[in-house]
This record gives sequence, C-alpha cells and structure tokens, in this order.
Amino acid sequence: MNCLNKFKLFHGVNVDIVLLYASTVMCSSVLRTNYHILTRAILLHGEKKMKLLKSKKALSTVVTTLIILVVSVLLATVVTFYAINVTTTRVQEESLQVFKLHTWHNGTTFAETAFLIINTGGRDVVLDKITVRGQEAIWSTIYYVKTQDTINNDLPYAPPANLTDGGMLNIGTSTYTFDQASDDLILKSGWSMIVYISNPDHISVSDIGVTVGVTVFTANAQYYKEANVEASE
Repeated sequence: MNCLNKFKLFHGVNVDIVLLYASTVMCSSVLRTNYHILTRAILLHGEKKMKLLKSKKALSTVVTTLIILVVSVLLATVVTFYAINVTTTRVQEESLQVFKLHTWHNGTTFAETAFLIINTGGRDVVLDKITVRGQEAIWSTIYYVKTQDTINNDLPYAPPANLTDGGMLNIGTSTYTFDQASDDLILKSGWSMIVYISNPDHISVSDIGVTVGVTVFTANAQYYKEANVEASE
C-alpha cells in the first residue's frame, strides 16, 4: 500500500514522501518515525540558527569594543598633540633675565644705574618702560648697547662724561659704544642689552648702602631686580 508522508519543512516548503508498505500498522509506524526524525532535524536547524545569531551578537560586541578602543586611541593622540603644541608655544614665550645690577652715587650730585638684560625667551620683546625705585626713567637718560657677546665681566661705573650718544664703555678687554634711547627698546631673542641710566630720580648720597629695586616693563610682564646703592669710588 502507499504510505503518504506530508511534512512542512523549513521556510514553509511542503515535502511529500510516498513509501510502499505492506500493512497499515507498518505505515503508521514509519510515519511516526519519519515525523520524529524530521522534527529533530527542524530543531537542529533552529539551534544552528540561534548559534549563528549568537555568533553575530558576539561579533557585534567585539566590533563595538574595537571601535571604542580606536576612538580612545584617537582621543589620546589629539590630547598628546595639543599638549605638545601648548608646550612648544610656551617655549616660545617671552623670558628676560636681569643680571649685574648696580646703582652708584658719586657722593655729590650724580648717580647712575647699570644692568645687563638677556632675552632668553623664544621671541623678540619690546622694553616699554624702566623704573628705578618706582620712578620711571626718561628715555633721554638711558644709554644702551645691544650685543650678541657673552658678558662675563662685571659692569663698571661709567664716568658722567661717557654717558652720551656715542660714548665709550670698556668691559674687560671689549669696548662698546653707547646709543641714547629715544623710545621703546627692542631686544631680539638670544641678544643681550647693556643699560645705563644717568641720574635716576630719588637716588641721593644718603641712599648708599640702601637696597634699591629696578623694574623692566614689557607688554606682557615685569622683571624686577634689587641691589644695594654703592659708592662710585
């Protein structure tokens, strides 16, 4: 006899299986067996699909983690470049050093202040004011020398007659020529400037031995240095 097996398999596909068996009992037994086999096959197929979905989810988790790591590395790189940029910019900032400060008085009516200022920063600067004991020095009383020399010797007392435009200044074995200031002074990066101030205000003979401060002003900062007033001889 014919034993017709009708099954609906994966994705709605109908499958008809026709088998020949001798009896109805045998046919029913085969039908049950085929049903169980195909049901198991369907379940196994479902499990495989679930495993595939889980694998896809696991893959998604890995990809997400990698994306987060990549973004973190990119952010760290940006921060690093920003820090390097800030550091480089700061290296190029203004920096002045004041050395060899002296204020002398000759015991009668004349005083002078002298110092060496070095631009150790990464940019050129403009000196827009110099004060001695809080009093602004008039530009016409300021005499200066710009140089790239290294000044090792101390600054000497300059006689009043030498504090003129074109006056001579001897430091060690080197001789320099003064320029008289008339306006703000420009000091290039890496250069030095020798500055002499003739008769700064409020320095008298009674100030000998007293500490006096000198301040150099730029557009961005103030540089302060102190020294005791000395007798010129």
